[in-house]
Amino acid sequence: MKRLPYLAAASAITIAVACAVSPASAQLIVFDPNNYAQNVLTAARELQQINNQITSLQNQAQMLINQAKHLASMPYSSLQQLDQSIQRTQLLLAQAQRIAYDIKQIDQAFTTTYAPASTNESDQALILNAQTRWQNSVAGLQDALRVQATVVGNLDTHRKEMSALVSSSQGATGALQASQAGNQLLGLQAQQLADLTAAVAAQGRAQNLETAQRTTAQDQGREQLRRFLAPGRGYQPSRVRMFHQ
Repeated sequence: MKRLPYLAAASAITIAVACAVSPASAQLIVFDPNNYAQNVLTAARELQQINNQITSLQNQAQMLINQAKHLASMPYSSLQQLDQSIQRTQLLLAQAQRIAYDIKQIDQAFTTTYAPASTNESDQALILNAQTRWQNSVAGLQDALRVQATVVGNLDTHRKEMSALVSSSQGATGALQASQAGNQLLGLQAQQLADLTAAVAAQGRAQNLETAQRTTAQDQGREQLRRFLAPGRGYQPSRVRMFHQ
């Protein structure tokens, strides 16, 4: 009977020790709703920032694409065709016969062939000068017709190039292509003006040579009439053989 108090005391000590050495996992987990809500809001804000960054990157990428389109060069060029047309016209002007587009040559001709008839010139010299002037007029007319034919031949090339350039301008993907198409259209207009200038110059040259020929012929005619009416230089009849007589 005396052992019972000792047994009760030992049991109490054992229970106390067991409770003291129990693992931490046996403790209860406490849920804090305020902390959970704060964490959810923080995650939502971070996700929104990521979405904003993605949208910004997409906008920058689209901007770069648009810039690339604006900087894209036009694949079609009419420079070669226009240059060939100009060269054809320039070649004809450079091939002008006899009195060409040269100031020194023109001045030389008007001091000799187109100069006023001199009393010291022989009749043979007057005839040769008249023949030279007539040949100059014929050559000028021929050159004018050749230039005009070339200009007319260039019209078909101009029509094709204008159609191609207008189509390229309407289908331009960016500002650079539209600008290049516009510049080439201006180049085409400049080439057409060059053709028109060449045709006007050739026609004017032919008309001026013809006018100079008539003016000089009138002056020469007066000199020949003066010689004919001069004493001792009148008409002298002579026998003429015709038709192998």
